[in-house]
Amino acid sequence: MDGSTDREMNRTKYATTVERKSEREVVVRRTFNGPAHIVFDAWTKPELLKRWWVPKSCGASFVSCEADVRTGGTYRFVFRHPSAEQPMSFFGKYVEVIPNSRLVWTNDEGDEDGGPVTTVNFEERGGETLVVIHELYPSKEVLDDAMAAGSISWSGEQFEQLDELLPAVGADVGRP
Repeated sequence: MDGSTDREMNRTKYATTVERKSEREVVVRRTFNGPAHIVFDAWTKPELLKRWWVPKSCGASFVSCEADVRTGGTYRFVFRHPSAEQPMSFFGKYVEVIPNSRLVWTNDEGDEDGGPVTTVNFEERGGETLVVIHELYPSKEVLDDAMAAGSISWSGEQFEQLDELLPAVGADVGRP
């Protein structure tokens, strides 16, 4: 995965790059066509998260999406896949929230080693926003296992769905 680009799923002019930076860290970069405050809203408002977070091709759907996006707040996303007997839950805490600029959260659903800590930076550049995601895993083995299982969670398809959502979110800004 070193330096690879998710070209197959990317139908826009923006490439998603995924790079293993160290034994424990993966960095994902993607530019979005929208200002930082709109992109940040899409990452922090449950009603928007539900519209892009789950890749449509996986067949899963949100059962619930709770996000108390503030430093010390928590999140819990629950998904159901038609072939699964039980829903899947992803949850953790927001460690740092700087509106329109930075999110840091824990992924607490992991085993005794814990899950990765995810840091997302939003950098506005002339009406577009560069999003840089750093995932720091508790050990090389946990990251190796995640990569082998294909569970590095950031896909071009997700980001395509976010691309499709951003114009609608931008159009809603400023409406009474």
